[in-house]
Amino acid sequence: MQNRNKILFLLLTILIVVLFAIDMMVGSVGISVGEVWAAVTGGECDPIKAKIIIDIRLMKAIVAILAGAALSVSGLQMQTLFRNPLAGPYVLGVSSGASLGVALFILGAPLVGLSSSPILSSLGVAGAAWIGSAAVLALVATVSRHIKDIMVILILGMMIGSAVSAIVQILQYMSHEEALKGFVVWTMGSLGDVTISQLWLVALAIISGLIISIAVIKPMNLMLLGEAYARTMGLNIQRTRSLILLSTTLLAGTTTAFCGPVGFIGLAIPHLARIIFQNADHRVLLPASMLSGVISLLLCDIVSKLLTLPVNTVTALLGIPIVVWVVVRNKNIV
Repeated sequence: MQNRNKILFLLLTILIVVLFAIDMMVGSVGISVGEVWAAVTGGECDPIKAKIIIDIRLMKAIVAILAGAALSVSGLQMQTLFRNPLAGPYVLGVSSGASLGVALFILGAPLVGLSSSPILSSLGVAGAAWIGSAAVLALVATVSRHIKDIMVILILGMMIGSAVSAIVQILQYMSHEEALKGFVVWTMGSLGDVTISQLWLVALAIISGLIISIAVIKPMNLMLLGEAYARTMGLNIQRTRSLILLSTTLLAGTTTAFCGPVGFIGLAIPHLARIIFQNADHRVLLPASMLSGVISLLLCDIVSKLLTLPVNTVTALLGIPIVVWVVVRNKNIV
């Protein structure tokens, strides 16, 4: 089994390298492998193509790698924490909270005459989304300290998300056409809006979230056997739950803030990793989900560029069949 896992990890890593190279080549301007290599290594390359490769495509590919890893790992954590195969990083309101932050920034500010405020201008769409998603998860995390039933927290997160979505819809109804268009574009998701200065912040937040997720691998394995058994083994359930929620905030919250609500990766990819590796051990599942998430988002970015579609629509088309398969297989899900 270990040899099989090693071979699978090697194949996934090779596939990431191949898709990364293809992602750098594909776009409105065709670029060869040699030109990509020359631009990246500082060799002779057409200045315009070199700028496209370094400033646009390389940035998008790196963001795809970070976002794919972040969403898939946060999805795995949520499914383990709630012991529910249909749980995902946005179940606790990350997406809805981010949408509220962006809606207040794009739609709400003009309604109250604050569209030219220097404070709001410096905040930016990404910052507003980050604050919104973090605020909702912070609320859920605070409540979770006083509620032991994990399913109650799951339902609470869904209700908060629904309430926030209702507020967003009210803002959409009241907003002007130009502001509404900007908000709709954000909801479609994009991997190309992260600047070089923002990339360091995105990378720091996501890497921090991944480090926390690695630290709770053993506790998550214990939680698979039930909270009662985990407690008998000396596991601090409240601390583990808080760490998982913090990790999800950093991973899914950061991705949503800077890339928009890229859906279905967090929900579908952990199941894909389970199918490929046929293993429930998080020591295998976590890196497997991470690599599978990177592959999926790189592939979605390539398809979105070839078909000129928003990346969120492509991730949905990829993830929906997997989710449907999970629902059919788990017919007893209420």
